[in-house]
Amino acid sequence: MLAHRLALATAAATAVLIVVGGLVTNTGAALAVPDWPSTFGHNMFLFPWSGMVGGVLYEHSHRLLGATVGALTVALAAALWRRGGGLRALGILAVVTVVAQGVLGGLRVVLLRDTLAMIHGPLAQAFLALVATLAYLTSEAAARAAAPADRALRQLAVAGTVAIYAQIVLGALLTHAGWLWPHVAGALAVFALVPIVTARARRDGDAVAAPLARVLLVLLGVQAALGIGAYLARFSGVWIPGEQVTMLALPVLHRLVGGLMFAAAVLLAVRLHAPAAGLAASARARMAVHTLSTSGAAGERA
Repeated sequence: MLAHRLALATAAATAVLIVVGGLVTNTGAALAVPDWPSTFGHNMFLFPWSGMVGGVLYEHSHRLLGATVGALTVALAAALWRRGGGLRALGILAVVTVVAQGVLGGLRVVLLRDTLAMIHGPLAQAFLALVATLAYLTSEAAARAAAPADRALRQLAVAGTVAIYAQIVLGALLTHAGWLWPHVAGALAVFALVPIVTARARRDGDAVAAPLARVLLVLLGVQAALGIGAYLARFSGVWIPGEQVTMLALPVLHRLVGGLMFAAAVLLAVRLHAPAAGLAASARARMAVHTLSTSGAAGERA
């Protein structure tokens, strides 16, 4: 149970970190602190609270939250080490990913700013999916026998997961390079594919996959509303209630919900690939590694 609680805490902290990262990006605060790993010459953890104003508040809070997520990830990996097998491998992968993410975030400040930002954001979403998968694999729900899923549904689930992650990458390209229409095209592909996956998964009747499919469908609807709102706020002259606050909140929430969608899609794919009975944790973990690596590779190609 310790590993499960740590995975949940890490996933929750990562979601908050994504929100704060979105605030950093959308307020232009990414370079409010010009040095790294120090903060205005101070040790990052000893920087005075009196200096946490304006963009520094967003940027330095992002750093402190990143360090918190890193510490939680190391603790989670230590708890998973005793489990052995695939869970141990996923724990190591989580540590490697969170370290890489921290280095990318720091190098973004001092080197290749926009280029690294386009990697830093999508990697955060992949990490959220990874720790969410670990939360599932260490839960009681994962121990329940899965209803058998046909091959076509399993393939659709993986395709939907890849499409969502590719859309996350295209979203980063929109934010940092202005790639609007590829992102719109990606959205159409996701909205065409995901409802098919969720409808098939709900009919499948699995006690875990069916609720996950419903959650994914709800998130898709929320994401559609946020995407339209973000488009109107940034690319049109339409008046938006709340003005500056709304213009900041829409893209930040759009980014967060995209990450939650990807996490839900990964969990659904992992569950649908589970054997009908006698599922060992190590086998589930290996499937999780395969799904995440497939999605990540497709995102990089996009």
